[in-house]
Amino acid sequence: MKMSKILVLGSCMLFFTASVFAQKKKSNKQIEKLKTEVAAIVQANHKQSQVMVDKIFSFAELGFQEFESSKYLTGILEENGFAIENSISGIPTAWFAKWSNGEGPVIAIGSDVDCIPKASQYPGVAYHKPMVEGAPGHGEGHNSGIPMNITAVLAVKQIMERENIGGTLLVWPGIAEELLGSKAWYVRDGLFDKIDMCIFTHVSSNLGVSYGPTRGTGLISVEYMFEGEAAHSAGAPWRGRSALDAAELMNIGWNYKREHLHPLKRSHSIFTDAGDQPNVVPSKAAIWFYFRDIKYKGIMEMYAEANDMAKGAALMTGTKMTSRILGAAWPRHFNKVIAETMYDNIKKVGLPQWSSEDQALAKAVQTEVNSNKIEGLATELMELGLPQVEPISGGSDDIGDISWKIPTVTMRYPSNIPGLQGHHWSNAIAMATPIAHKGVTAGAKAEAMTILDFLLKPQLLKDAWTYFNDVQSKEDKYEPMISADDLPPVYLNTDKQGQFRTELEKFYYDETKYDSYLEQLGVEYPTLKGEE
Repeated sequence: MKMSKILVLGSCMLFFTASVFAQKKKSNKQIEKLKTEVAAIVQANHKQSQVMVDKIFSFAELGFQEFESSKYLTGILEENGFAIENSISGIPTAWFAKWSNGEGPVIAIGSDVDCIPKASQYPGVAYHKPMVEGAPGHGEGHNSGIPMNITAVLAVKQIMERENIGGTLLVWPGIAEELLGSKAWYVRDGLFDKIDMCIFTHVSSNLGVSYGPTRGTGLISVEYMFEGEAAHSAGAPWRGRSALDAAELMNIGWNYKREHLHPLKRSHSIFTDAGDQPNVVPSKAAIWFYFRDIKYKGIMEMYAEANDMAKGAALMTGTKMTSRILGAAWPRHFNKVIAETMYDNIKKVGLPQWSSEDQALAKAVQTEVNSNKIEGLATELMELGLPQVEPISGGSDDIGDISWKIPTVTMRYPSNIPGLQGHHWSNAIAMATPIAHKGVTAGAKAEAMTILDFLLKPQLLKDAWTYFNDVQSKEDKYEPMISADDLPPVYLNTDKQGQFRTELEKFYYDETKYDSYLEQLGVEYPTLKGEE
């Protein structure tokens, strides 16, 4: 597939517009009929979606450790005719799965797959009950995204083959999203250079999509390492140079800096190395920071200030300082044309029909974590998300880097419970229950219908690129935060996952013996306090 290029004068950058692909034209009526059919195929495959969601939940793998999850998901795609490229960007658990039916749009469909430390939780149980104490768990809900995408693309593939619709479907995982550890590397390595658009998906408590600048921030993730000289802490402390003193001084200095940060900025840190034991002056220490801002320029200004502070801490303590980037995420900007097209399909799909059991679980969990509203699951669709007029700070997602490479949206789908705090065991409760399964099926319908729209209506893709080039990129230009020398930190979480993998293996879902993961665990749905 060749893409025409437009030279934007004065920018010294090349932007791509979509080709008008040589599809056999179908009427709007025919397209709507195919979209109705693809939604029916998704519904018919609800059982397969449920199994995939439950299976990934049971693996409970942290970022860069998603070995079982990736093996399972790529196996399903390979069985269905997708060619798999493994270990992309030097990340062992990362992969691209591609299937082509000839000339046409190349559409990337992505979602995240990693889980949260210490979020182990029995699904369907409305209070804290870890499956393995202290172990990771899907306290975000990333176990549902790629299963939903697979359901959608397999339904679309069936239609494409029968109707001889040209195009390429590319399924990919956001590895280590909780560490912002992969997507900037994908972009840097050119993996999205020949792709026309991206549909990304993320778990939520409603079905929706937005366009323009979104609420939240971008960030750069940096670890500062200090090296000093060891000595006996009591016998000859004057002969030591404490690396921990340097790390602490940087931490103290940055905490004073917080008073003078704009309210839209965010920063937080943890010590990753604080020495070995009290009677040895620490010769090595390290501190890991996230620096967040709503604009790329603001992120990089914070990064520069932190670098100076780290140098100062090293000077004060007579130690050496080095640093490494562990993750990066640009502020997100989503495509208006894709979002509006998708929202039309979302309105046709609507929210799932929640059962009384679903609502009882949701309200009990909201009560358990002292949510502001005890209203259960959403019963009304959210509106199309419009561009943020007044910026709002908050979380980050490295889909931002891809959103500045090609037209992109994030579709949010209703597989979790409203009013929870996030990154918490309570967010895992719904994620292997009928709530998650119904939300995935609803999301897969809207996603599949949107993919067909862009395969069969070439003008939509052309308009999406016009927005990308003429509106989104009019003032802001993408500049990578990582260099060619920055390696993805694939060593992260090795010890955390290894500590619990053997115990977690006892809980892997066996779909050949049990209809659902709840059945395998012996969980009565829902299990409320006092009813276990």
